[in-house]
Amino acid sequence: MKLTAAQLDRAEGVLLGTAVGDALGAGYEFTYPTTSAAIDMIGGGVFNWAPGEWTDDTSMAVAVAEGAASGGRLDREPGLDAVAAGFVQWWDSHPTDIGNQTRMVLRERSASAREMRAVAGAIPGLRAGNGSLMRTAPVALAHLDDAGACAVAAREVSRLTHDDPHAIDGCVLWSLAIRTAVLDGTYHGIRQGLAYVSNEWHVRLSEAENGLPSDFSKNGWVVHALQTAWSAIVHTDSLPDGLTTAVRAGGDTDTTAAIAGGLLGARYGASAIPMRWREIVHGYPGCREDYLIGLTHRVLATNSR
Repeated sequence: MKLTAAQLDRAEGVLLGTAVGDALGAGYEFTYPTTSAAIDMIGGGVFNWAPGEWTDDTSMAVAVAEGAASGGRLDREPGLDAVAAGFVQWWDSHPTDIGNQTRMVLRERSASAREMRAVAGAIPGLRAGNGSLMRTAPVALAHLDDAGACAVAAREVSRLTHDDPHAIDGCVLWSLAIRTAVLDGTYHGIRQGLAYVSNEWHVRLSEAENGLPSDFSKNGWVVHALQTAWSAIVHTDSLPDGLTTAVRAGGDTDTTAAIAGGLLGARYGASAIPMRWREIVHGYPGCREDYLIGLTHRVLATNSR
């Protein structure tokens, strides 16, 4: 589909917003910044990130976007196979950080999306971590023309590592919100997306809107991660404030800020991201802002045919 200049700016904000939020939160992971603490791309943290370096959140989002750029639509097996291959390639790079649930899946080095889904589905115990929500943003870029296909794609990309109803619903809801934000510059899509998920999400969104980001302290859990990000967004009126508010909530700060960043970027556009952050953001696979913008254009081109 043909995008206007404003829509293209917002599309460019999706991956870049994810990366900037991720890198901003990386230095504060598992801490709880005070209200007076300055929030910036300081680096450091538990994994000693360089200032501006993104983490596994963006690295996996890049793999999703690369899969969409090379394999096409993510509601179909060729696109999903390409994403699965990208995940394995990232695993083979020996990443600094990787979530436990994702590790259990990727260490099997599945040769296809079907095989990867089978591994993810066989994991015992709790499976509702935030590891698929953190990377879901580029799903929207591949399905701007079709909300139903976007919902299917978000579900199937989640199932590659997180085959849990809460994780799947979170990815569907957030991907649809990003899709609408790119198209019309509003957050209306998150409420529209409730038609595609279980009824409990009506209450969960209201809780986020009526509470503070810090109220959702178990944000390694996908539900609290989404609520933290959504609360940070609705209680602020700019991209920088939304990201810093997500980080101030504490806990899994890189991930909640990455999640928020995908939607904030889709709403405000790449042009709203402070230049000082854009200039230093970088990460796997050895790339910077221009790579993310170029990748966004490739996803759009591949999926507009």
